[in-house]
Order: sequence, then structure tokens, then C-alpha cells
Amino acid sequence: MTPIRFLLLLIFVSSILHVSFATRRLTELVRDSPNLLKYHNGPLLSGNISVNLVWYGNFKPSQKAIISDFITSLSSKSSQQPSVATWWKTTEKYHKKLSKPVSLSTKLVKQVSDPKYSLGKSLTDNHLVKLASKVASPNAVNVVLTASDVAVTRFCSGRCGTHSSAVANSVTAHGKGKKYKFPYIWVGNSETQCPGQCAWPFHQPISGPQGAPLIAPNNDVGLDGMVINLASLLAGTATNPFGNGYYQGDASAPLEAASACPGIYGKGAYPGYPGDLLVDSTTGASYNAHGTNGRKYLVPALYDPSTSTCSTLV
Repeated sequence: MTPIRFLLLLIFVSSILHVSFATRRLTELVRDSPNLLKYHNGPLLSGNISVNLVWYGNFKPSQKAIISDFITSLSSKSSQQPSVATWWKTTEKYHKKLSKPVSLSTKLVKQVSDPKYSLGKSLTDNHLVKLASKVASPNAVNVVLTASDVAVTRFCSGRCGTHSSAVANSVTAHGKGKKYKFPYIWVGNSETQCPGQCAWPFHQPISGPQGAPLIAPNNDVGLDGMVINLASLLAGTATNPFGNGYYQGDASAPLEAASACPGIYGKGAYPGYPGDLLVDSTTGASYNAHGTNGRKYLVPALYDPSTSTCSTLV
């Protein structure tokens, strides 16, 4: 490899998907290690988890269906393999690593829409917490999805989405409140703001190796990019929901189950190339997982704690 090409690869790795507790990012090459992700003695998600969606801004019904079908696909039995559900099963291996075999299933419960931009079109992290709190409930993950015309602090300049946790009050039949902590996720639609950063490989990258972009499986570069980021952050939330689960590095910007395997979607992946993927014979779209309602999705590789490697579906 020539010095110039090597430099381009390094630039690509450090810039293409740089996204904290915790964001989707692609800042370093993965090095397999039996202790890559360290357990920090905190709780992991387990059992039956509700997923609630907050749609902030203008989303078409067809766009909402792409995301809602993906959430449903996480725990649905699919006759077609590889499936989103098979991909999600990898998160259960983190419990097995602790000698605590459990199941982890998800169910789409609530969806709230805010098409009138009640908090404006420029949001801070505090705004995201406020939106996530609208659907807060115990044993749930609340997902805030912002439309393509909504600016969010550090969106595009440092992250494509993030997950963290916040505190809410439950109300009993007697009116007494009890505080509980809930995890939440935010993902932005990058279609018009930074698809080269947050929708790769369905858009030309902003720098580095310039391979041709792939055709998005649901024919929506912004939403298919959101699925990738949402999948990555859901895996991070399941295995590190409160910042003291499985991760490597700085707790404020950790490598987690998916972000520890940056840019990898299929076997043979390298910087600038997502790997050998399945291709739809009719549309030419690239994917690696089947979902409900005939959907096809591209999901990131997950670090498999049982093999200490980045595991792909294809």
C-alpha cells in the first residue's frame, strides 16, 4: 500500500461516521481482543422491553413504517434468513458472558408525533431529554427521531445519534411519585444535512476512498441511514444502558457492541468498503437482514463476546 493510500484510509476512518454515551462513530480500526469490551458491573437490558417512538418534525407515513417495521423485526420470527431478529440475538450473549442466560425481546408500544416542531427546529440535549420524557415508562427505551430539517447540537459535526439515560417520576394510584431511570436514544435524519457522514454507505462519503454509494433497501437514503444508526445505538443501549455496562475506553465516549466494529456490515469489509452484502435482484439494493412485511435492512456488525470478534450476518 502506498503512503498516500494509507493516509486516505486513515482520514476516512477518522471522519466518515464520527458520531458519545454513546454515539455511532468510526474513529479507529477494530483490533480483536478477548477483553475488548470490559464489563463495568452495571445492569443490562433484559426481559420484555417496550420501545416508544417520538417523531419530531415532518415524517411521511412511509418513512415511519420503515422504522416501526424495523423495531417489530427485532423480536419477530422470520422465515427468511439472515434476519434482524438473528442479529438482535447477539445482545443476549452479553448476559451469557456473565453466566446469566436471559432472553431480550422488544415490542413497539407507543408512538407520539410532534409535526409542528413544538420546541423549534434547533434542539439541544436538554430538548432531547424533554422529548424522550413524553413517553417515559419503566422498562422501556424511548427513541426520539428528528426530521431532516431539524438541527441538533453536534449533529453532523460530531455525531449521527446518541443514547443516554434520564430520570422520570412514576405516578401511583395514590398520586405518589417514585423516581426511576430510563434509557433513551436520539437519531437524526441526515438526508439534507450530512448524508455523507451519517447515511454512508448509501451516500458518497465526505472524504476518504470514494466508492460508489449503495442503493438503499427501502429507497430512502435518509431513513435507511437512520436504521443503521438506530440499530447501532439500540445494541449499545441493550448492553450499556446506564453507562456502566459493557464498553471500552472513555465512559463519556465509549466503544460499545456496534461502535466497536466500525464500518463493518459484511465479510471482507475494510475502510471505504462495507463488506460483501446481499443484493436485491429486482431493485439492486444492498442489505444483510430480512425484516417483517418483506422489509430488507442493513445492520452493523456486532462485537460477539463469546468469540471476541466482530460478527456479521453475511
